[in-house]
Amino acid sequence: MSSDHSKPRGPLDVIQDYSLPLIFGVIAAVVWANVDMHSYEQLLSWTPHLGDGHGHDGGGHGHGWFKFIVDDLFMALFFGIAAKEITEACLPGGDLSSPAKAANPLLGTLGGVVGPVAVYLAYCKFVVVDPDLGAKIAGGWGVPTATDIALAWLVARLAFGNKHPAVKFLLLLAVADDAIGLAIIAIFYSGGESTPQWHMLTLVVLGMAIAFSMRKMKVTNFWLYLLIPGALSWAGLFTAHLHPALALVPIVPFMPSKGFDVGLYKEQETPEKFHDTLDNFEHFFKTPVDYGLFCFGLANAGVAFSVVGDATWAVLAALVIGKTVGIFLFSAIGNLVGLSLPDGMDLRTLLLAGLTAGLGLTVALFVAGVAYPGEAEITGAAKMGALLSAFVAPVVLVLGRVLRIQKMN
Repeated sequence: MSSDHSKPRGPLDVIQDYSLPLIFGVIAAVVWANVDMHSYEQLLSWTPHLGDGHGHDGGGHGHGWFKFIVDDLFMALFFGIAAKEITEACLPGGDLSSPAKAANPLLGTLGGVVGPVAVYLAYCKFVVVDPDLGAKIAGGWGVPTATDIALAWLVARLAFGNKHPAVKFLLLLAVADDAIGLAIIAIFYSGGESTPQWHMLTLVVLGMAIAFSMRKMKVTNFWLYLLIPGALSWAGLFTAHLHPALALVPIVPFMPSKGFDVGLYKEQETPEKFHDTLDNFEHFFKTPVDYGLFCFGLANAGVAFSVVGDATWAVLAALVIGKTVGIFLFSAIGNLVGLSLPDGMDLRTLLLAGLTAGLGLTVALFVAGVAYPGEAEITGAAKMGALLSAFVAPVVLVLGRVLRIQKMN
């Protein structure tokens, strides 16, 4: 969530800060799908007539070219930027660089994964009447595990103020949360309806080896990391029938950074110009990715209100109840045993931060799209649960007033 606060904020910055492209894309998809589902499905299944007219989707991850471009190509950049945030958090001086800084938020992260999974599986086991349906829905336990970093960060700033320690706590928790989410996607939800071809992952390993060598050779141009090891990693995941959107996750950590490669940047001693390869990668793609999330919302959020069902309520309960209770309990227990909350946070702010983490829109939609292969109705219902989690935002703002949270700006 890097930003340059030395520059005046313009209208385009406000649009990015408030995640408006994603929100507008989600609204457009929901309205379109409920007004004319047939034409909406035509958009998702559109494929140009080339040769025999049949495309290859790399293991069932997309229906047509639009979905392929958005979910398999564009989202690789989105997850690449997420990997950049995680990498910087682990570098010397980062929020995950020492046990003292990371212990309590990481306990909260663990609670923010265990809590939703427990609530989700309990709903499937004890609330869903049909045991067979409950078993099918249970396969999507990973849907509510991750937090939407951008939306949670936005709502936290509105509820707590920009300088409140709860904002940094939540951002750190969301970054670690999404790291676990990426691992869950890679391990449990990449194969879809196709059998993974594990031997093709040698291309991913080769890409990592090349990225490591480029770093040793002091290559600082991020384009070379994307076009050589990044392309190899993408090809490896695609041909292995695993999700190629994760292609940059194992490559981005090898991009040179100020934390480990200070010698590469000796000439740039002015702080304002002291950008490393990781920074340059994010600065180049941050705006296109933020605006491109309109297309992601359009491609993935088109569900009819008629599909609301058990999967909807399982996802929503897991995000709202499971996240809130899990984060609160784990971090509060950590605080009691000496793994202290950040200065300025108490149990009230911890409760509100846990509820804010229930915003699971982007990653939850993504996982829902791959978690139930061959079950279109369950997929749609689960996506509706992810969409409804957006209503956590006004609840957080109202609860902040009720709990008399003092904003710090």
